[in-house]
Amino acid sequence: MYTITMAIIPIKNAEQIEGIRKASQLAAEVLDYVAPFVKPGVSTGELDKLCHEFIIAHDAIPAPLNYCPPGYTPYPNATCISLNDVVCHGIPNFNKLLKKGDSINIDITVIKDGYFGDTSRMYFAGEPSIMAKRLAKITYECMWLGIMEVKPGAHLGDIGYVIQDYAENAGYSVVREFCGHGVGLEFHEEPQVLHYGRRGTLAELKPGMIFTIEPMINAGGKSIRAMPDGWTIRTKDRSLSAQWEHTILVTDTGYEVLTVSPDMPSPPNFAKKK
Repeated sequence: MYTITMAIIPIKNAEQIEGIRKASQLAAEVLDYVAPFVKPGVSTGELDKLCHEFIIAHDAIPAPLNYCPPGYTPYPNATCISLNDVVCHGIPNFNKLLKKGDSINIDITVIKDGYFGDTSRMYFAGEPSIMAKRLAKITYECMWLGIMEVKPGAHLGDIGYVIQDYAENAGYSVVREFCGHGVGLEFHEEPQVLHYGRRGTLAELKPGMIFTIEPMINAGGKSIRAMPDGWTIRTKDRSLSAQWEHTILVTDTGYEVLTVSPDMPSPPNFAKKK
């Protein structure tokens, strides 16, 4: 979710795609593994520790740990865990205990055999509020609507357009400052994948491109605020925020979701019919 400047978009070859596919599947399996532990009374630090141990046990490395893009301090943990009004980059903490009804995003990026896979999911600690449940659902549908736009000849602006249109028609707003990104050979590559925009604009999609689609949708306004830790981003109006993320390959005929696992949430019904 770190913003990068425009450059040439990498086209992955068959060997690279297979490596990225394996890394992406492992990242998704981490989210399967941690799901039963997400409950009231568990700390975000403990969830991070569980994810870190799982990644290491599978001969991989957590990409966020000590990650340090320009202008940042090194990120201190293996995962990002964002609660309630945290938009992204929430830092796990053993003193931060989940409360009943908390809305949680866990963001995983692994490095497996030199390749990167990146994904995130929403979870709830106990029964969520109706508002939190609806926001997570609409955000999930936003992600899938964006995914369904992916095919050769489409444009990145098509992805942003459908996400923005759906979110705003539901009464929500789209975060502008953070976006999806190319991934696979590096943690963050070209292209930037905006979650707002106009059809027919920005780069044309070509087979072999790999990038994340990861809309950050706020229940209130789109404005954000950065916390003193240098990483955590919250909604300015303290409204709830939600995010889902998949890593996507542009194929010859459409798309392939690379971050798949046995217990991943099913696509929405409208995506299953495609």
